[in-house]
Amino acid sequence: MVNRVQHAFAMKFAATLLLTFLCILPDAAYAASGALPPLVQDIGVSLFVASIIGVVAVRIGMPSIAAFLIAGILVGPIGFGLITEPKNIDTIAELGFILLLFMIGLEIDVRKIMSSGRIIIISGIFQYPLTVALGIIVVKLITVLGFGSLFAGQYDALYFGLFLAGSSTLLVIKVFQERFELGTESGRLALGLLVFQDIWAIIVLVLQPTFHSPELSSALISFLGMFLLVAISLILARTFVVRAFRWLAKEPQMIFVGAIGWCFTIVFIGSSLDYAARYVFDMSTSLAVGSGMSALIAGMTIATLPYSRDIVAKVGVVRDFFIVLFFVGLGMGIPQIENYDVVIISVLLIVVGLLARQLIFFPLFYFSGGDRRHAMTSAIRLSQLSEFGLVIAFLGVQQGHLSREFSSAIIFAFISTALLTPSLFKNAYRLYGAMTPLLDKLGFKEPPPEIEDDEVETDIVILGFHRVASSLLHEISVHRPELLKRIMVIDFNVKLHPAIRKMGVSVKYGDLASEETLLHAGLDRASVIVATIPDEILRGINNKTLVHSLRSMNENAVIIVNAEKTKVADDLYEAGADYVYLSRVHTARALDKLIEQTLDGSLSTYRDEQEKQHGKTHERWEVLD
Repeated sequence: MVNRVQHAFAMKFAATLLLTFLCILPDAAYAASGALPPLVQDIGVSLFVASIIGVVAVRIGMPSIAAFLIAGILVGPIGFGLITEPKNIDTIAELGFILLLFMIGLEIDVRKIMSSGRIIIISGIFQYPLTVALGIIVVKLITVLGFGSLFAGQYDALYFGLFLAGSSTLLVIKVFQERFELGTESGRLALGLLVFQDIWAIIVLVLQPTFHSPELSSALISFLGMFLLVAISLILARTFVVRAFRWLAKEPQMIFVGAIGWCFTIVFIGSSLDYAARYVFDMSTSLAVGSGMSALIAGMTIATLPYSRDIVAKVGVVRDFFIVLFFVGLGMGIPQIENYDVVIISVLLIVVGLLARQLIFFPLFYFSGGDRRHAMTSAIRLSQLSEFGLVIAFLGVQQGHLSREFSSAIIFAFISTALLTPSLFKNAYRLYGAMTPLLDKLGFKEPPPEIEDDEVETDIVILGFHRVASSLLHEISVHRPELLKRIMVIDFNVKLHPAIRKMGVSVKYGDLASEETLLHAGLDRASVIVATIPDEILRGINNKTLVHSLRSMNENAVIIVNAEKTKVADDLYEAGADYVYLSRVHTARALDKLIEQTLDGSLSTYRDEQEKQHGKTHERWEVLD
């Protein structure tokens, strides 16, 4: 009966889609032109197809940007030709482009970049230009081998390198957040490099209009225009805009209007610098700043305001609408494929892009101080091409630097690597394990421990070091400091080892998935073993397998382990755990106590008691903040 109902529903849904599809065919649009203006018709068709492809994308785990590009291909000239006036979408896409860069500017925190560690700074400075150089060399080599017809354009080699150099900020951050790994060492390393890549892309956007005349003077004038616009924006932001947003904050719905108004104010000023120089100084210059760069500057100059989070929230909804049309418009711009050059260039971008991550990203991470495991897994997870590359391609076509065929190859390469992203994230540690023998032969070694702790007798072992373990050490240091000398931490993030040792505990490098490592660390002699890393973060093993291994090597130790789900707790007890805790349950009990104190009217008293007993939360010092 259920199957029959489901079948009937599926048939009705399919019939509805078919009827809708017939209604949006160009002939039907023409017949209904009296009812809907062409602009509304084309936007509606684009959003309808994007929503259908989006539903499928969510179901199969396809990145949304790839889905929007595919939707554009379907409604465009090489698809079903459903758009009556493609210029309509180009206009809306331009708005999406401006708002996209405005939002990127809002999320760039220069202060955090300056406080980044050595690994991120060194890798961020050198990765982008080295990868661009690799791309240029590959194109030149292909030309020497007699396949120069693939890259006949004057700027093809340069653009090939530029597209290889960036990774997708939107895709990478989204997947890290979904897997709860943004706060891990691998997540921080990837995020830091992405920020530097965005800065390099900004420099490319500034220089892009001067590609046709790459004299030093042209580049300097372009940068002068950008710095002049930055100065004007900062002055306005620190004086007028702060006060304006303070007034607008009284009416939250006006935050959105004010943010969009500020964005386009800077866009208008940037585009008018030439006219201003001609009017004031009677000089003919090229100081004008493009709309995208102006929008980026507008976002960056108000990113530190107290209202920046509200602005991101308010503008985000409208931005998403225009961004959908921007990527749909890019997909629509793909022309009919008349030869295999587009496919070949696309495949070359994918292959060389994957190789670049191993030849440039990984060595930079490793030699600037990263451990081999994090360096390799981060490089693998950054293997997709960047949506900023799509923006550069979009402008490259407008500037006449790129053919539409080359731009099409870039879009196909982006879609392909975007589709690979979930799989690369899932299998990064497995790929690292498969490459370990080769890395050993090439001289990429695991880091040795900084200090040998074998002479220290420890019987309390903490497996893995993340936020829970960091807070646990703090609590022990405050309430039972005499226990610190009995504690040993086993974790593979060697960057944290010096800070952990400062707390008076022993620490060893080790992979929790390796039984040999655990035995060598002396877990067979431990009296208490605490595993605080959840399954979502563990790699190469889960807590059930870990507990089973621990119990087989030590029958007498008390094993305390965590679980994310209640059903998993029973499995952990069966595997040999003595106590299973669920962080969310303990948090809920604490919140329940707070609600009780609130209802009794004694919350402030309870807070004072807790701060007297445990100290103020903002005054805690932990290895991981």
